[in-house]
Amino acid sequence: MNSQKRLERAYRNARVIPFDDASRFVLFSDCHRGDNSFADEFASNRNLYFHALKQYYREGFQYVELGDGDELWENLHFQTLFEAHKNVYLLLREFHLGGRLHLIWGNHDMVYKDPAYVSRHLSTYFDPIDGKDRELFPGIRYHEALVLKHEETGQELFLCHGHQADWWNYTFWRWSRFLVRVLWKPLQVWGIADPTSPAKNYKELIRIEKRIKKWILGRDLMITIAGHTHRPRFPEPGQIPFFNDGSCVHPRSITGLEIQNGQICLIKWHIATTEEGLLRVERVLLEGPQKLSDYHKA
Repeated sequence: MNSQKRLERAYRNARVIPFDDASRFVLFSDCHRGDNSFADEFASNRNLYFHALKQYYREGFQYVELGDGDELWENLHFQTLFEAHKNVYLLLREFHLGGRLHLIWGNHDMVYKDPAYVSRHLSTYFDPIDGKDRELFPGIRYHEALVLKHEETGQELFLCHGHQADWWNYTFWRWSRFLVRVLWKPLQVWGIADPTSPAKNYKELIRIEKRIKKWILGRDLMITIAGHTHRPRFPEPGQIPFFNDGSCVHPRSITGLEIQNGQICLIKWHIATTEEGLLRVERVLLEGPQKLSDYHKA
């Protein structure tokens, strides 16, 4: 099955989420939450991510994670990740209990495509204080793709991780996981990058983006939002409407997309220094806001 068929299948099987101009969504991807070791790329941005997520929770946003939230190539068990970033998962639990958490699996957490695996590992967690299992994400479901469908206009936004356009990391993800776990994770500590990752391989990144754009052209320029490559993308109206929210493992910053008031924008959270020499977390608008209705079939 080629990339076009994989993307089309993901779209046809996607869960549809209705929204309107009053809806508020924040989209992040590629957090790669790890074990807090030297190989855990998420660890350096953990406080940025947690602060941003708390603000979105207070402001009533729905949280959409476009895959690779958990790093389950380098790590064997979710419990290891939970223990390393417990405060993050407990905040995600609050989103879930409020019906405001929407999760997509990517190639690094592709094990979540199995509902039985998700139920077994994410429904509860072990609390060492009282020695009991406590509820974590009861009834949680992961999806290959989501479609946001506007209740008034019928406009659709297709959301996926994007590895559907990456034949190696989609078809042979088990081999990639094996190589990362036994070879690239130890080498990563010494600064040697995994050459199979599109985030580290510019030529492969461009090829993946071209395949997704080809699918968009065949779908009457449907707005498509992905992650996977870690490269933020925000097209102008009239261009192919392919968006990418970037990642949460940029050096000293995280990027994402916000959807509210019928508009979309690309944002960054980073650490800034005040004139008094204090450090604070800041949200920076990178692109937009742009009306979703401006992206339509020519």
